[in-house]
Amino acid sequence: MGLVQCLGAALVLVLGLSSGQRVVTVQKGLLYRVRGSHVTLWCRVSGYQGPAEQNFQWSIYLPSAPEREVQIVSTADPSFPYAIYTQRVRSREIYVERLQGDAARLHITELQDRDAGEYECHTPTTDERYFGSYSAKTNLSVIADTLSVSMQPQALTRVEGDAVELTCEVSKSTTQHTHLSVGWYCLQGAGDSPAKEILTLSKDFVLRPGASYVQRFLTGDVRLDKVGNTTYKLSIRGVKPSDQGQLYCEAAEWIEDPDETWKDISRKQTEKTSLIVTSPDKNLHVTIAAAESSLSEGDTLQLNCCVRAQNSRGRQFQVIWLLNSTEVARVDPSGVLIWKKEYEERATLRQLQAFKQSDTVYVFTVYEVRLTDEGTYSYSISEVEKAPGDVRSIQTKLSSDLKVNVKPIESCMHLSMSTSTAQIMAGDTLIFLCKVQGTTNPLSVRWWHLQQHQGPPALVATMERDGSLTLGSAYQDRGAQGSIRLEKADSSTFTLVIANASSASDGGSYRCEVVEWSQGKSWTQAEETAVTVSPLADVGLHAVLISRTATVKYAQSFELFCQLSASYALEQVPVSVMWQFQPSRPTRDYQELVRVLPDGTVAWGTAQPHFLKKTQLTKAASSSRLLIHGATVDDEGTYRCEVGVWSRSSPPRGQPAAAVRSNAVGIKVTLPESKLQVATKESSVEIAGGADATIECRIMFAQKTAQLAITWYFLPSSPADAIPLQIVRANYSNILEYGAEFSSLMQRSRFQSQRVSGDVFWLQILSANHGDEGGYYCVVEEWLWLADGWYKLGVGESGRTTLELKISESELDVGKTNHSISVREGAEATVGCLLQGVRPPASRVSAVWFHGEDRAGARPLLRLHRDGTVEYVQESLAGRLHLRRPAAGDFSLTLRSVEESDTGVYYCQVQEWQQDSKGEAWALQASALSGYTRLTTLPPESTVFSRICSSPPLLNFILYLPLVLILLLAIAGFYWYLKFRRVRKDDIKDDQLVELQRTEDIKQT
Repeated sequence: MGLVQCLGAALVLVLGLSSGQRVVTVQKGLLYRVRGSHVTLWCRVSGYQGPAEQNFQWSIYLPSAPEREVQIVSTADPSFPYAIYTQRVRSREIYVERLQGDAARLHITELQDRDAGEYECHTPTTDERYFGSYSAKTNLSVIADTLSVSMQPQALTRVEGDAVELTCEVSKSTTQHTHLSVGWYCLQGAGDSPAKEILTLSKDFVLRPGASYVQRFLTGDVRLDKVGNTTYKLSIRGVKPSDQGQLYCEAAEWIEDPDETWKDISRKQTEKTSLIVTSPDKNLHVTIAAAESSLSEGDTLQLNCCVRAQNSRGRQFQVIWLLNSTEVARVDPSGVLIWKKEYEERATLRQLQAFKQSDTVYVFTVYEVRLTDEGTYSYSISEVEKAPGDVRSIQTKLSSDLKVNVKPIESCMHLSMSTSTAQIMAGDTLIFLCKVQGTTNPLSVRWWHLQQHQGPPALVATMERDGSLTLGSAYQDRGAQGSIRLEKADSSTFTLVIANASSASDGGSYRCEVVEWSQGKSWTQAEETAVTVSPLADVGLHAVLISRTATVKYAQSFELFCQLSASYALEQVPVSVMWQFQPSRPTRDYQELVRVLPDGTVAWGTAQPHFLKKTQLTKAASSSRLLIHGATVDDEGTYRCEVGVWSRSSPPRGQPAAAVRSNAVGIKVTLPESKLQVATKESSVEIAGGADATIECRIMFAQKTAQLAITWYFLPSSPADAIPLQIVRANYSNILEYGAEFSSLMQRSRFQSQRVSGDVFWLQILSANHGDEGGYYCVVEEWLWLADGWYKLGVGESGRTTLELKISESELDVGKTNHSISVREGAEATVGCLLQGVRPPASRVSAVWFHGEDRAGARPLLRLHRDGTVEYVQESLAGRLHLRRPAAGDFSLTLRSVEESDTGVYYCQVQEWQQDSKGEAWALQASALSGYTRLTTLPPESTVFSRICSSPPLLNFILYLPLVLILLLAIAGFYWYLKFRRVRKDDIKDDQLVELQRTEDIKQT
């Protein structure tokens, strides 16, 4: 902004502050209103100088004739309306309501489609001179009324305290953004009485209860829920007589006007549902029942008290449980349970329980019934009413009597003990079974070991009634190792398992002692059995691992032998063999490969799952053979075997009594050698500018099972130390990846890699231009899938192929003069490209602009095709590049908002095209390069005006300086005026005193 503009803005501000003007304002549009609704538009005037009461005239500009004014109504002229509005104005369908002297409102009582348009409010002038505005306009659009509200009318009768649910369907299809409000109302008394609001969901999605429903809404007795997209459900829980009446649903559709106020554009009601609320039956009906009345000691007694009463939820009851007419417990109206003193201890131990299960069911339970619990049970229920400071009983009902019998209990337990391992070898497992019959009461069991001639019995283990386990002090260490297990197969069967039995300490007799518990009583029985544990002789076990070869070629098979030897025949002892493997790059110790158990079961390890489908395992009495087919890199590592001797009674999945490991054998897997060969002969390709070029990459030899990946590179002709640029890479899955210099959409479409045969790849360059000249070559990679992934076997690089453009410039006259320009950052720069002479009418001309630090390394910037379309090679510059075409041969390029990175050399290449004789294909006739323009950018210039307008404090100082000066001059003038009057008054007083003194002197004379 210049200084003149800044001072002009300050002058306008000063004039605006020093004088007022007439302003007419009208309701802000565009307004959307529903067809058939009552619409109002307000208008007011301010800043006028005439009488306080102003007149208003309303006109409309219809969409069919937006320039033509159609007069509607006036507060001053009855003949103002046009003929099409005269009848509607006379019938008061359209009228003006005066809000005050300078404000009025236009009413349209029933909006029609033809009322859509631009409304103008005009206030005839009453001022001495015209200054300001005398009219204002707003737009009104008429839309269809799509609001739909429906509810099925019903006649409902409910007892006081019951629940009521009503649903209302509300929908709209207005294309404008609108909100819905849904409310429920109750109409009581005469039809002209106002409806009582129950609950409303406002347009702001806030629930608002009516004045008489606030407390019930807060407690959740009155709810409004949206079910689905269009259904609104009203729920009233615990209806009251005050809810009686005609219930209906009302919905409104709201739209936000441009002045940010919300207006209801449509409002509809449903048909009414009649609700009648009757008084409840106050009588009580009680019953008592028991699941079982004939019980034994220890059983559970459950009594259910059922109360039938209308609206039981809203009534309060007190229940007293009685045994032989004596109170046991009571549940007061608040649900608090109170036990009699003699029952408090049993209740604390959870042997007694009483509670309110629901509004109609009370439950009394006795766990582990005693003989003293026998008798006659009943209960008393009283309905109470709470008054301030007191609780008053309204009515009391006593249930019938229920006789409960309790029989004493006796033990019928029968115990038996057995073992399947009376004679075992050392390292085998002892198993004892203790079975109880004839009782379902809780049981506890103790196991004892009685060694011959070694003192008192030793406690092995204990299982209490709750299932908790305890080991004897002499067996705790073996229990921590998992050698002792105490199991409970069912409620009456107990098993003791002692693994890895020792011949020195585990032989002898074992006793099972069982205790039956019931009602504080106990009964004990015991049984014994004897076992013999024989020592396992030293077998002198040895294992040796051998292999015929330590180095294996990829995909070949190899085998390992584990030879076993012992001091006696191995056929007499169960033997297991486990093969272990450690990868060549170990991250932990040996991993289990496969295990052969004594019963012939083969278990494969999970650490190396790939061995499962390619490994053959055989086992004899004194050897084991492991054959691995198709060796891969994953099979490389160290192998060993482990041989174990088992007790005959040991489970197949347990641990051997003794084990020995073999020596380790290492296996090395060698990968196949790469024999990839790529043609390295250098060549050159010469084509006409704009034609397509093909660069070939030929594979001389590669393995048939291998996959090939190819990467194409481009080496610019200059500078001499230029770095090769990646054009495109096609990996072994033929997925393409373009280099950064060739990732634009235009470059990807021009440079295409394809495989034309098993050993030939082509790089096709479409419409080659000057920037494509240079060297091209490919890099081929040979990949092979080796079971666990892809491996790169070898890499080969082709020879260079030089691309040269053969261009005829004899017929194109393009300016060759070189230029240098300097432009400041942020300004515009134009570089010229002018084609002289007149071209044949049938020819077409295309142009390519290049940019770079120098001419040799320039890259395409923008391309003008022969059909006139412009393609931006560097898309980031599309917003700042503008190709000027003031004449047919002028291809000047304008660069807007120059940046520092725009420095460099710019030049263009112009090409002429003609169609063949058939009028189909286009052929390049001639091409020419222009001279270059070297652009240098300069830092932006800082001016006085820019510094002023870019600094808010300085700009504000200049804007408000005239106001401050005027104010100071006014104060100084007023001060001078007051001082002049004071001096003038003093002079007059002095003259009067002199005249008075002269008169006195004359009188005295």
